[in-house]
Amino acid sequence: MDQLLDILSELHPDVDFEKEEHLVERGILGSFDIVMLVTRIEEELDVVIPARLITPETFCSAKSLYNVIQNLDEDA
Repeated sequence: MDQLLDILSELHPDVDFEKEEHLVERGILGSFDIVMLVTRIEEELDVVIPARLITPETFCSAKSLYNVIQNLDEDA
């Protein structure tokens, strides 16, 4: 989770990603941010996020994104 929080904080250092639960809804993460996040996560965490999981629900919070990453890692 720490590595994911670091990646998110590099995009938006002013956001408390441990507490914020409406990243997409509040416009904190836009489509360009999500593309950048997917690329960084795939490179740094060695997982592939399938297109079907690139949804607002996946990116609504760091916790929801982390849960998706963990499930991908377990399925590998």
